[in-house]
Amino acid sequence: MEAIVRAAQAERWPARIAAVIANRADAGGLAFAAAHGIAVAVVSNKDYASREAFDAALQTVVDGFAPDLVVLAGFMRILTPGFVDHYAGRMLNIHPSLLPLFPGLHTHAQALAAGVTEHGATVHFVTAELDHGPAVAQAKVPVLPGDTPDTLSARVLVEEHKLYPQAVRDVLAGKLTMVQEHTRVLEAS
Repeated sequence: MEAIVRAAQAERWPARIAAVIANRADAGGLAFAAAHGIAVAVVSNKDYASREAFDAALQTVVDGFAPDLVVLAGFMRILTPGFVDHYAGRMLNIHPSLLPLFPGLHTHAQALAAGVTEHGATVHFVTAELDHGPAVAQAKVPVLPGDTPDTLSARVLVEEHKLYPQAVRDVLAGKLTMVQEHTRVLEAS
């Protein structure tokens, strides 16, 4: 999230970041956003008896900011199909693997256990199936001898901080859209 905010401000994107919303009041991104003049909100999942009730409350808060694009960054909750459908084609996520490889958690350990020679990150449109939405962009890093999940994670994170702002910029510029579960790259005219 911080990389996206910094890129948007430094490059003077023709867009504004409407808000940063978290499900935990102690999320570090909230203080960063507030310090950069961005509205913040907290919708604690612990205040709701079900995922559906939480997602309904979250949707109300998100819709209150009227975003053109919802960008998940460090939001570690599985969203309900109804929530995802509401933002279909307007919600991005970044995942620390070269999807479709290693969806879910512990991706760096999974990559090392599988013995792959490349690992990385994928920005994708969010769909109801976890980490299976159409990919927008990927960044690769080599898996080095002696890598641990932590060392691999650190190298992937450097690439994520470049990849995600670029992907968000491209979606906002209309260069990438989600059409019938596929990503379409639009030709510049």
